Amino acid sequence: MIELFSANTPNGKKISIMLEEIGYDYKVTKIDISNGEQFREDFKKISPFSKIPVIIDHKKNKTIFESGAILIYLAEQSGKFYNKENRTEINQWLMAQMGYVGPMLGQHHQFHHYNPGKSKFAEDRYFKISKRIYQELDDVLLKTKFLSGKDYTIADIGTFPWIARHEWHEIGLKKYKNLTRWYLEISERDAVKRGFSFMDKNEISPKP
Repeated sequence: MIELFSANTPNGKKISIMLEEIGYDYKVTKIDISNGEQFREDFKKISPFSKIPVIIDHKKNKTIFESGAILIYLAEQSGKFYNKENRTEINQWLMAQMGYVGPMLGQHHQFHHYNPGKSKFAEDRYFKISKRIYQELDDVLLKTKFLSGKDYTIADIGTFPWIARHEWHEIGLKKYKNLTRWYLEISERDAVKRGFSFMDKNEISPKP
């Protein structure tokens, strides 16, 4: 049994989608990040930087934090979505999501969605970067079906929930034909639908 400590965020959704994709039994322990539960001492014991998500693999008595590391762990354990022949390419795109796509779109959320009017400089900066990310992903997906090639992998699973907040970004996903094609194809996967709604059974990924 996998226990997923999480909140209803893009990083949280990465792991619930992956767990649904690989068909593992899991239970969700909600961490209310709006009330600072991530800073509790008991949670910090399993997440040293007070971040969600975290999993405990109770069968192996193993704890893993950081969403990218969790995706790799689950992929290695299940033997799915992490082809040995293509791991360098998959790792590049997963690390790009962890170090660039997620953090930059996250800053765009902070200044454009949560705190508009607090800093015009920050709003403009992160809007421009987010728009560039959309274009860069669209350019890649003109040449390949999925981010790391022809196969759906943990790189796509990691990136999808961030693009699923496209309504917050107000960039216009449907302007990017290849990114839209990728997004719609992934959003129609049954496991993605289940994982996306892991904390709200009525939640669906928004259409472009």
